[in-house]
Amino acid sequence: MRIITFDDFIDVYTKGKKRGLNFLLSKLSVSKNKRTQSAFDQTREINVNWWNVPLVRKRWNQKICGSSEKNHLTYLLEDLLANKKNLKLLSLGSGLCGEEMKMAQSGKFEEIICLDLSKYRMDQARARAKKEGLQNMKFINQAINKFDFPEQHFDIVFFRASLHHFKDVSTLLSEKVKNTLKPGGLVIINEYVGPNRMQYPDHQIKAINEALQMIPKPLKKRSQSGFYKNKFYGSGVLRMLIADPSECIESEKILPALHQHFEIVAEKPYGGNILANVLKDIAHHFIELNSENEKTLKDLFAFEDEYLKKNPSDYLFGVYRNEENRQH
Repeated sequence: MRIITFDDFIDVYTKGKKRGLNFLLSKLSVSKNKRTQSAFDQTREINVNWWNVPLVRKRWNQKICGSSEKNHLTYLLEDLLANKKNLKLLSLGSGLCGEEMKMAQSGKFEEIICLDLSKYRMDQARARAKKEGLQNMKFINQAINKFDFPEQHFDIVFFRASLHHFKDVSTLLSEKVKNTLKPGGLVIINEYVGPNRMQYPDHQIKAINEALQMIPKPLKKRSQSGFYKNKFYGSGVLRMLIADPSECIESEKILPALHQHFEIVAEKPYGGNILANVLKDIAHHFIELNSENEKTLKDLFAFEDEYLKKNPSDYLFGVYRNEENRQH
């Protein structure tokens, strides 16, 4: 376990430049919930993460759907939920609800309830849904432990990059989620399922640094700070606890709990072990493609694919069915 690393100091510096002094001061709150909420209360987009890179998203599409032009939401609506209608969905930790709104527009859903701790994000989502006339959506600003889960009410419980923020994952899934799903209902996740608190093993840290050496120096200049990303040290637990106490709190327990209490319908791993960490803070160099950065990306893709032959994926799209005869 790494308590504090050099990357922690770089992250604090860059976050201060991007989000300001008030954001950093918010991390001094004694309330864990307030520190968690502050992590999601600002939405200014800066292209510094792997999910901002269009070619990375095409890679996800290929791994999840078998086509670079078909994303996981299309796969969900057109394949997994083909011919379904009047569905009821609960999204836990829904954020700005972009995917939930697309589902609400699909004609398949009678009711979509979005629950999130961030009032800012729920207010933003509510205003957008009202503007677009989405009357089948409801937005609740509430902690999950305060929510009254109706019994056997929902056809789908949806987690999009949120399940790794919840503690007592096994209890949440085996009791609250299982009970609120109808028999045969689905749990759908698009999640980080890697090591708790992103405490990667030494062999992964080594591989990430090997991948960094494949990138030409001009493409390693960090956004905002101007520093070069020459080495990856990983995240220290202390900064993670201060910045967001919920971050990856029990992420490595997610798949074992799902496998124990639900039937696997589909599991589509899409990597991230190398790419998510290599591209953090330098992803802006790969938004617009040219011959140099496209070649670099494809080399990184091949490097991660080789790594994944011997190691489980840190990120995964999964669908699981609620069966009454599974252990409860």
